[in-house]
Amino acid sequence: MKKEIRRREMLSRTAFAGLTFSLVGSGLKAGGKAPSDKLNVAFIGAGGRGRANVDAVAKCGTNVVALCDVDEKRSAETARKYPWAKKYHDYRVMLRDLRRQIDAVVVSTPDHNHAGAAVMAMRMGKHCYCEKPLSHCVHEARVMARTAAEEKVVTQLGTQHHSEPMERRAVEIVWSGVIGKVKECHVWIGGSRGGGTRPTDTPPVPPTLKWDLWLGPRPYRPYHPAYAPYKWRFWWDFGTGETGNNGVHIMDFPFWALKLGYPATVEAEGPPVSPETSPRRMHVTYAFPARGDQPPLNLHFYHIKEGPPVLKKYNIPHIDSATLFMGEKGMLLATYSKWKLYPEKNFADYKGPKPILPEPVEHHREWVLACKNGGTPSCNFSYGAKLTEIVLLGNVAYRTGKKLAWDAEKEEATGCPEAARYIWEKRRPGWPL
Repeated sequence: MKKEIRRREMLSRTAFAGLTFSLVGSGLKAGGKAPSDKLNVAFIGAGGRGRANVDAVAKCGTNVVALCDVDEKRSAETARKYPWAKKYHDYRVMLRDLRRQIDAVVVSTPDHNHAGAAVMAMRMGKHCYCEKPLSHCVHEARVMARTAAEEKVVTQLGTQHHSEPMERRAVEIVWSGVIGKVKECHVWIGGSRGGGTRPTDTPPVPPTLKWDLWLGPRPYRPYHPAYAPYKWRFWWDFGTGETGNNGVHIMDFPFWALKLGYPATVEAEGPPVSPETSPRRMHVTYAFPARGDQPPLNLHFYHIKEGPPVLKKYNIPHIDSATLFMGEKGMLLATYSKWKLYPEKNFADYKGPKPILPEPVEHHREWVLACKNGGTPSCNFSYGAKLTEIVLLGNVAYRTGKKLAWDAEKEEATGCPEAARYIWEKRRPGWPL
């Protein structure tokens, strides 16, 4: 076993032949800052969404020290753009190699590898930015938040809409009380992606893809293009369906505006459950208890192509993705780009909310500035873990077919032992959390 580990590490260190560059002459010192006092960052995931995160963080005046990706073809463009960065396939090897040369890590892998990479980095004292959803299962989110707190590192969940002005205006409208106390809320995303059955053919693994590393902690299965590079989102072993993909973004509206804690109950309905893939539609109902001066809340989340029934009921035009806050005095419809109050005649003279929240800093920049100067980003792991947990509990309720009574303190669904396998997931040897 030890020989095999050493062999894999040697192969990883020689990854991306012809593209690996040493840090000699870069000015970086072990355990220290660059001469420009820039943040030294390593990136786990450099293709697709990872490419966007590398560019965004680089624009914040950081040093791109290393790039780690299991897919040389998908990450090739990023590798060419940052030729000085060291290249790796295995994030475990990269973190051990560069432990004294980096300050922070950005994780942009598929969902199932988020927790392992982020926790390992944070336990080394590295600040961490992680794409949404924070984790693949509820327990991982808890571990990530706890580790961040224990290590006192600066963290940020990649919900970029959280740092956009329009979401803040929606939050301020709710806080202003103009629509009254909210007892019901509807949140939805459009589309019908999901579904499918496990492939039976076994095409060869592309020579540019390290398939075993891509699988990470998940059970082994043969490679197939139905999983990578993108469709993994809709396979339970790797992704979290549209619930985790887009649900975390849109659920951030009520989570923030209504100051939500943990739900008391969660139930879900949709098409027959597949053991392999997420559904093409889903409706989750969360019951939240009273919070301070806020009344109990029924929150409905939908993954639905035609929009929720509540739109027709109140003659509201169809919108692909939005949040509808239903208050005692009126309703607020909020999207990423606009907001509107209903009934329109009741709010004809309303000019907008009084600013309460500070104007946002670009999401990546907020994290970088906090890493360098101190402070707590607005979507840190403490916040992001609870948001992720709420969203993922919808998947647990759907997959068990049961109404869950959520005991947040014990981290279990009371009276539903079959939920445990989705709350606490097993990991392959060699991929600890």
